[in-house]
Amino acid sequence: MDKVEIKPGIYWVGAIDWDLRDFHGYTTDRGSTYNAYLIVDEKVVLVDTVKKPFFDEMLSRIKEIVDPARIDYIVSNHVEMDHSGSLPLMLDVVPNAIVLASPRGKKGLVRHYKKELNLKVVESGETLKIGERTLQFVHIPMVHWPDSMVTYVPEEKLLLPNDAFGQHLATSERFDDEICWDILREEAAKYYSNIVLPFGGQVGKALEALSGLEIDMIAPSHGIIWRTWLPRILEEYKKWSSHETENRAVIVYDTMWGSTELIARKLEEGLREAGIPTVKRSLKVSHTSDVMADVLTSKLVLIGSPTINNSMLASMGGFLTYMKGLKPLNRIGFVFGSYGWGGQAIGHMEDIVKELKWEMPLESINIKFVPDEDELDKVRQIGFELGKKVKE
Repeated sequence: MDKVEIKPGIYWVGAIDWDLRDFHGYTTDRGSTYNAYLIVDEKVVLVDTVKKPFFDEMLSRIKEIVDPARIDYIVSNHVEMDHSGSLPLMLDVVPNAIVLASPRGKKGLVRHYKKELNLKVVESGETLKIGERTLQFVHIPMVHWPDSMVTYVPEEKLLLPNDAFGQHLATSERFDDEICWDILREEAAKYYSNIVLPFGGQVGKALEALSGLEIDMIAPSHGIIWRTWLPRILEEYKKWSSHETENRAVIVYDTMWGSTELIARKLEEGLREAGIPTVKRSLKVSHTSDVMADVLTSKLVLIGSPTINNSMLASMGGFLTYMKGLKPLNRIGFVFGSYGWGGQAIGHMEDIVKELKWEMPLESINIKFVPDEDELDKVRQIGFELGKKVKE
């Protein structure tokens, strides 16, 4: 695949990772891209690089446009190695290029690569004239690392925000209007819920800082480039960053001998009777990172596990540890399960929900051995009552 001109004189020169299926424990069923951008002006600027194994792919695309020796600056918006991994190799090709990074970016790059780099720190709001164009740098700390910043080209109304607005999506298409919105929204939501969710406050501040900029294209470092669906993705980010949810529910559970699953089914039945769209996710078949995309938009999160060895199933323990780290706020929580003699899992799951400061309007369900018809009818009624709480 050739380089792609995204604006006059500005090119996508990144790499496509068709085979990526795991990213820090987050499943990437559609692969990913590592996007780098070359700006050709009086000065030639490379914005970000790619994961180290894809260096040759990036370099070959640069060579289609200019002699790489002409590169004057390399902007490192973010230290993480899927973006900076090729930086040392690139500097072997262009040893006189100046690397531009945030103050924390400089510290991170030196610490990562343990070598002298020709580094220049850029402050938030600082600009660099490169000819007909200007580069403006805006720090967005903790979106999603402390070093993160964006590069803005005002003459082109182009924002290069690194990980913000990204998606893990391998595709030959480069622009949003070349792919179905539903797929893009799904992948952007999964990306946000598994990577950016804990930093909603910082995302809100970043959106506010960027709101005064004229933008008609956002070119992130993973996935496609936004040019047509900009209002939609910006609106989604505003909702996600404020932990705004929809009147829907997700039931997350695991089961040993089927009792906890019976409870989950009856809760779902009651919720649907109350008119609440509900997704039921068994941790036996659903990956934690997929479940988090449901948690992102659901006002009600129901969590169920039987008791084993005085605690919950390991699958549920892993999920709750993962979710707690992502810190979804402003949810309604509900806990359910079954047991043979101890029943301690309920208390452990409730503790996590309390740590997240979720509302818990109804008492948890904990049924001994196999629920009978009367108990299951009561469970259905509780599901219905929870549905009414969602609508309040």
